[in-house]
Amino acid sequence: MEDKSQLDKFKEAARELETDDDEQRFKERLAKVVKHKPVEKPET
Repeated sequence: MEDKSQLDKFKEAARELETDDDEQRFKERLAKVVKHKPVEKPET
């Protein structure tokens, strides 16, 4: 079994999450997978 590229992994994840061309649905599905912590700005 060969290593999958980052793009192949992304495509596979998108298929598993049943994403489609609807931008809003994509964002909703992506939010379930990716948790982003806001970047704190250093005090100057």
